[in-house]
Amino acid sequence: MELQYNNYQLACSNGGIEVRKGGKLLYFNRRPLFVTVKTMFAVSEFYDAPYEKAEFTDGRLTARGTLRVPSGSAFTFTDIYETDAAGFKVSRCVRVLEAGDDLGFSSKFSLVLAESDNPRDYQCFAPGFWYRQNEFAPAEMMGKDLDCEYFWMLETRCALPLFSMHHTGSGEMVSLSRYAADVGMRSLDIEQSENNVDPRFSIGSLGMSRPDSRTLNYMYYGFAVRKDNPTPIDGLSIDYVYPGCDGQTPLKKNYGGLDYHNKVMSFRRINHPVEPGFEQNYSVSINFGRHESFQEMMRDIWRITYSRLRDGLFCVDNERHFRNCMNIFIKYTRKYGDSYGLPFACQLPDMDISSVSLQFGFVGQQPGIGNLLLRYGDRENMPEAREKGIGILEFWVKNSMTQSGLPQMCYNPSLQGFEPYPHYVRMLADGMEAILDAYVYLHKRKEEKQDWLEFCIKTGDWLVRVQNEDGSFYRAYNTDGSIRMDSKSNTPSVIRFLVQLYLVTGNETYKCAALKAGDWSFTNAYLNMEYRGGTCDNTDIQDKEAGIYALFGFLALYDLTQDPHWLEGATGAADYTETWTYAWSFPVHTPWPKHPFNQYSISGQSIITIGGGADVYMAACSYIYYRLYLLTGDAHYLDFAQFIHKNTRQSNDIDGTSGYIMPGLGHESGNFSSQKLGSQYHWLPWCTFVEADPSEKLFETFGVYEIEDAQKLGREELEKRNRIYDSYF
Repeated sequence: MELQYNNYQLACSNGGIEVRKGGKLLYFNRRPLFVTVKTMFAVSEFYDAPYEKAEFTDGRLTARGTLRVPSGSAFTFTDIYETDAAGFKVSRCVRVLEAGDDLGFSSKFSLVLAESDNPRDYQCFAPGFWYRQNEFAPAEMMGKDLDCEYFWMLETRCALPLFSMHHTGSGEMVSLSRYAADVGMRSLDIEQSENNVDPRFSIGSLGMSRPDSRTLNYMYYGFAVRKDNPTPIDGLSIDYVYPGCDGQTPLKKNYGGLDYHNKVMSFRRINHPVEPGFEQNYSVSINFGRHESFQEMMRDIWRITYSRLRDGLFCVDNERHFRNCMNIFIKYTRKYGDSYGLPFACQLPDMDISSVSLQFGFVGQQPGIGNLLLRYGDRENMPEAREKGIGILEFWVKNSMTQSGLPQMCYNPSLQGFEPYPHYVRMLADGMEAILDAYVYLHKRKEEKQDWLEFCIKTGDWLVRVQNEDGSFYRAYNTDGSIRMDSKSNTPSVIRFLVQLYLVTGNETYKCAALKAGDWSFTNAYLNMEYRGGTCDNTDIQDKEAGIYALFGFLALYDLTQDPHWLEGATGAADYTETWTYAWSFPVHTPWPKHPFNQYSISGQSIITIGGGADVYMAACSYIYYRLYLLTGDAHYLDFAQFIHKNTRQSNDIDGTSGYIMPGLGHESGNFSSQKLGSQYHWLPWCTFVEADPSEKLFETFGVYEIEDAQKLGREELEKRNRIYDSYF
């Protein structure tokens, strides 16, 4: 009795399941019936058993059995295996037959990996949570300590509910993912704790485990309670646990004054009630494949899962939304003494201004907003918008430059001076690109701003001077140009500025610097996946925005040179970056009556740093992914471009019905993996900028605000317009 997909055979044998390829055993489970019970002592014990019978009918394998545990509880299992479009699917029903002296239970579907039981022999992938062996994750992140026994994460922490393991020797991959985006709302009157019961909890966990033959439970202060367990352990397995749990995870803080000095860990479990008749029903997709590299594996399994689980496209009028964004900029840009700009932060829903500090790039995006206001004011014949845009740009050009060639990053109008702040090269790139773009725009209109160009040249010359021999730049510098942070991972950030400065000036040194930075970035960011430190207010850890800026840089080099080497880097960065985007959806409770998530879903939001909260920053990439589609012909990039051009809008009050003071407003970020939204519930200028800027670029390049409208242009016309550097200056 077996099922086959490509070269992989899944069979029931001797009460277990096994997966072979060309006769070689790759994965197995000799005792597929598995439960963890929360005993009367509120600790967890696990038990397993083989199937009792299996049958093959209508192309399906159906296996059944009953598992009894020492307390007297009994559970019946019915597992149905079948093939689908991309692999295998198992649909499981677990029913409580008898209730003993237990407080709760969970079940697990798993496959033991026959090639090796050493986690170090595998590179893992959980979108937005785990890449390779999490080399660039913080110390407390799961996967950093591979000597742990359990590596289970709630699937709502992942941009797609997916976990894959890639054997570095053979190239074989096994992947488990939730089959459907059918998570329901958990019990909101129950607070998730270290080991609680929630009958409504329908989130699973994904990951791997290699447990000791002892139970493992942590007290609230991290002390491990262990006892011998009779269940045999066959090795390292890939797992889907239902309902889910989070653990084992190192804790940041220890309780003081305790006589316990071992490593402090956390293992938070959720259980279903052990009540006769209670049922669990869930389905898991099982995928296998062989891949030459982690990048190839990541790309393929992400796309397979994306095509099955991607949320529907949000209905939004993007031209209307763009105009709402511009109205926000016009209203909240003002003169602050001798400066022009927007507040640093405003509390929602009424835009109560909580902080005024003007930031060159990153979360402030002041010159970028000035550039948008200038263009919008001219196109719409709105002198107020033009005046405010010019005012912002003039302020930075006339006031921020230092003797070294580095502009200051943060201006405080109350102090009438600049705040002490590192000169992040990522933030530098944001502001410099905007000022150069504004210069080019006015130059084409026969309005010369020579001091704007000189401002850009002075910083370009500084970049050339400080560039390292290997082509890299450091993450941040002091005002005098000395090194502030010596990580090199932000090098891709300045590539596009250097390319465009070369196009304006014809100075070959800028082109050479861009190419050298590209070489370093190709080897380290793309090939080594060292996408980290892109968010200036976080530590130098793996994140999404480092991938975004690598994509920007590689694509600029390809636009300049037409060298396919750079297109490879761009597609590699794009494939990595999109895996941070919540492509699926699940219900989320918000604590505020006025919030878009009360009406819309969370799909389109994207994880910020590895294992962290989510924001709307992927909105910045819709134009780039569409251009990438036109360059490659890869229809997936078109689909993803449309997805982020629409679904990112769901965190905004797009039409005024959410109750914000102005339509178009949205919050900065939040964490909703627990299905309860946690957020500072405030707006920062970047939130609106990253939605308006790609819409402006889409309009300037293709004359439309919707990607589907751009698609109506002929192929020849699209290709002509997509050669953006043919008419840049």
